[in-house]
Amino acid sequence: MTYDFDALIDRRGTHCTKWDVADGELPMWIADMDFATAPEIAAAVQRRAAHPVYGYTDLPDEWYDAITGWWRTRHGFALQREWLIFSTGVVPTISSVVRKLTTPAEKVLALTPVYDIFYHSIENNGRLVLECPLTYADGAYGIDWTDLDAKLADPQTTLMILCNPHNPTGQIWDKETLARIGALAARHHVVVLSDEIHCDLTDPGWDYTPFAAASAECRANSITCLAPTKAFNLAGLQTSAVSVPDPALRHKVWRALNTDEVAEPNCFAAEAAVAAFTKGAPWLDALRAYLAENKAVARDFISRELPAVRAVVSHGTYLLWLDCSALTADGAALARFLRERTGLRLSAGGVYRGNGGAFLRMNLACPRARLQDGLERLKQGLDAYAGTAPSAR
Repeated sequence: MTYDFDALIDRRGTHCTKWDVADGELPMWIADMDFATAPEIAAAVQRRAAHPVYGYTDLPDEWYDAITGWWRTRHGFALQREWLIFSTGVVPTISSVVRKLTTPAEKVLALTPVYDIFYHSIENNGRLVLECPLTYADGAYGIDWTDLDAKLADPQTTLMILCNPHNPTGQIWDKETLARIGALAARHHVVVLSDEIHCDLTDPGWDYTPFAAASAECRANSITCLAPTKAFNLAGLQTSAVSVPDPALRHKVWRALNTDEVAEPNCFAAEAAVAAFTKGAPWLDALRAYLAENKAVARDFISRELPAVRAVVSHGTYLLWLDCSALTADGAALARFLRERTGLRLSAGGVYRGNGGAFLRMNLACPRARLQDGLERLKQGLDAYAGTAPSAR
């Protein structure tokens, strides 16, 4: 089947978080896509919607089979049915786990810059963020192993939140790196929560390694957040899963999710997930190819037209991480300038902490014509920014 990712879908008037902007503005910030989901998923939701009673819903066996089957065939990992717990979303899961597995004033470690909601889940619950800044040299990110070891060894560090693949850098952590993280965490008795919501959004020819598949230590000491929502553009359906191989740890997570009342599916959640993981592979493969072309178009444009900006090379997610340090140390001011001058809305990198203050994050998951519009606005805005006096910045 041929899928039309070039179609320009008007999302205004649908209470859309991304597109609730002023006329003439172009939002390329929040991480959802401007593509229609796979037709098989839309059909499954429509079939369920045709039944006029939307009551309390149990998880069918097909939900467990779809998830375990997808990870077995797609990622070569024998994820087991009994490891799985339903959750309404990755973020609610993270917040629940933080509350259950840590106590106030304990430290939760993250490799930074990283998804900003991690910080909210930690700090809003009275815990402390412990940053382990990623190394950055020649446009590439890595892990400072000495720093990571020391911070995991801190007795006040009881949980690590890992982003795999990494948002916003797009880094895909390889098996050896994950196993090394897992060994250090186990040595220092720190549980690892791995957010793998972006795992299916890798470039063609690239796959990710589930943290729990990296080693026996990783499997025994980990909680993994899984969802079809990012890859299939289903965030509004509130459907995700948590995989916890260790029975004792799984019981704690199950109690956390049920205590917080985020473990019950709405009547569309399982239907959409089952359709995604059993019928969505052809659509997803076509999407990944289209996104890879978008990345190539964006990187070529930036290299040719914006030599002062470096697009960090990555093979995961549909997000482009833009190093603007040659122009400014204040990415937030630059983002405001771009929005005011051109209507282009990007994410300011400072919210991701680490070295993100001089970066912008750009969402490339849109039709090619919209991407071209965004790139032209970016050039127009940066040209204007470079021509302003320092006091105007």
